[in-house]
Amino acid sequence: MAENEKIRVMLVDDHAVVRSGLSAFLLAYDDLELVGEASSGEEALKLCEVKHPDVILMDLVMPGMDGAEATGLIRQQYPQVQVVALTSFKEGDLVEGAIKAGAISYLLKDVSADELAEAIRAAAEGTPTLAPEAAQVLIQATRKPDRKPGIDLTDREREVLNLMIDGMNNKQIAEELVVSVSTIKFHVSSILAKLGASSRTEAVSYALKNNLIE
Repeated sequence: MAENEKIRVMLVDDHAVVRSGLSAFLLAYDDLELVGEASSGEEALKLCEVKHPDVILMDLVMPGMDGAEATGLIRQQYPQVQVVALTSFKEGDLVEGAIKAGAISYLLKDVSADELAEAIRAAAEGTPTLAPEAAQVLIQATRKPDRKPGIDLTDREREVLNLMIDGMNNKQIAEELVVSVSTIKFHVSSILAKLGASSRTEAVSYALKNNLIE
């Protein structure tokens, strides 16, 4: 960031009272500027295009497109935007999902105002900040024995994989699930990565051989 240039911050949370509290918090810091608020992952994705934030404070548990999915799509389409996961939850799958999706930081909502401000500044410079609980989860994850590919597929990814097995292309799957083609592309990429597959055909073949889909 250039000296004296304000850090453009966007808030994404489905609770209006949380957004209100965070917007009031941002006013206390001269170097932070609120440029937009979104109540869902879908809205956040659209707002990114017009608001050009530097850092997004992203809730993870939201109806519809959750925070991890929104983070993955935003990082894919706007790689210059850094995402700080800000949530009440410290479950391992949420932490791993957010970091895998591209969040630079993971903080709990009981963080102090000054700590959050520092995390936003750090994110703008490309430096991660992890709540101790999140750091512990990631350390434990690195110690896990190798897991069978596909065991960590999300419910939505299993749904997409099922339709891939049925022979549908991205456009057809998007129409079936009433989401955008870019969202399906993100899911397909994630499925291939989790299955260690280099193509859709390989992913489908692996899923059928290993009974990943009921």
